[in-house]
Amino acid sequence: MTFLEAIYSFGCSIKKNYWFKHQKHLPFKVISIGNITTGGTGKTPAAIALAEGLRIKGYAPVILTRGYMGKAAGPCFVGSKKNINTLELSGNPQFCESVEEAGDEPLLMAEKLKNMPVVKCADRHEGGNFAISYLSGEHRNKLVFILDDGFQHWKLYRDVDVVLLDGASPFGNRRLLPLGILREPLEELKRADAILVTKTRNSGLLEEIKALNSGARVSFAEYAVDSFIDIGGRDFAQESLKGKKAIAFCGIARPESFKNTLISIGIEVCDFVSFRDHYRYRQADIDFVCGRAEKADAEYILATEKDGVKIRALNLRKNILFARAKLKLNDDVLSFIEQKLNDNPEPK
Repeated sequence: MTFLEAIYSFGCSIKKNYWFKHQKHLPFKVISIGNITTGGTGKTPAAIALAEGLRIKGYAPVILTRGYMGKAAGPCFVGSKKNINTLELSGNPQFCESVEEAGDEPLLMAEKLKNMPVVKCADRHEGGNFAISYLSGEHRNKLVFILDDGFQHWKLYRDVDVVLLDGASPFGNRRLLPLGILREPLEELKRADAILVTKTRNSGLLEEIKALNSGARVSFAEYAVDSFIDIGGRDFAQESLKGKKAIAFCGIARPESFKNTLISIGIEVCDFVSFRDHYRYRQADIDFVCGRAEKADAEYILATEKDGVKIRALNLRKNILFARAKLKLNDDVLSFIEQKLNDNPEPK
C-alpha cells in the first residue's frame, strides 16, 4: 500500500468505525445496494430490479438515494406526484421533478418505478423518516427501504448488504483511491451478505470472492438491453437494429461497457463519443454528435436511458434512440434477500 493509499485508508477507517458505533436505525428493514469500487457496476439497474422483485413478493419498496449532483437539498420525493399517485400520501411533501434538482439516476429510477417512491436526501436516515411521515395506508405497513449506493453509507443500519462487482474489471488495478478505483480495502467485502457479478460472466472471480467472504451468496446478474425507445416513447425491438450502422454516445462511469453491449447485439458501431459520468449536456454537444453521425452516414444515434433524462429538453433528432437496459436478478438471490429480511440478525 502506498503512502497516499494509507492516508485514504486511515481516514476511511476512522469514519467507518465512528458511524458503526453511532448507527441510526429505521423502523423498517433496509437493504443496501452498493459497490466497493467507484461507479460502473450497474447499481441503478440493480436497485430497479430489486424494487420490482420485492413488490412482486408483496413488499412496498422505497428507494433512498443521495441524488448525486441533484441541487435539491432534500428530503423530497423524486419525480412528479403522478409517479406515485396511487399511494396514499398525507400532507404536502416536497417533490423534485427535474434532472437538475434530483440528479440523473434518481430521476430515471423514479420514472421507471411507478408507484414506488424514490426519496432524495444526503442523510438517508432523514430521508427514510421523511417517507414514513408522508406515506400512509396499506403501503406503509409493508415498507422496505433500498439504500442506493449504500455500502459506504455506514451511518444507517441495514439488514442486508448487496455488493455489485463488474465481472470485466472487478477491482481495477487493485489500488485504493486516489491511485485506483477501490473505495475500501478488498477485505471489507466480508461485510457483504450477497455479491452480484454483473456485465461479464467472470467464473474465475468466484474463487477470489470465496476467499474474501466464504459466507456471501454469490450470483451472476444478467445485464442486457431489452429494447430501444425514441424521444416520443416509441419502442424499437432489439432485433430491428441488428446490422444497422449507428454512432453511440454516453456519459456513464464505464462508457466502453455500453459500446461493447451494442456490438454484442449485432449493431455496427461506426463511431463512439464518451462524456464524463453525470455529464450535463448542452445543445452544442448533441449537435456535435449529430454532425459526426452525418459524416459517418449512420442510420441511428444511440445513447443510454440515463443520458435520455438529461437531454430530452434539448432539440433532438428522431433517429436518436435510448437503450432500455435491464438487470435480471436470479430467483435464488431474491429468495435469499427475503429470507434475510425475515431474520432478526444482530447488528454487523
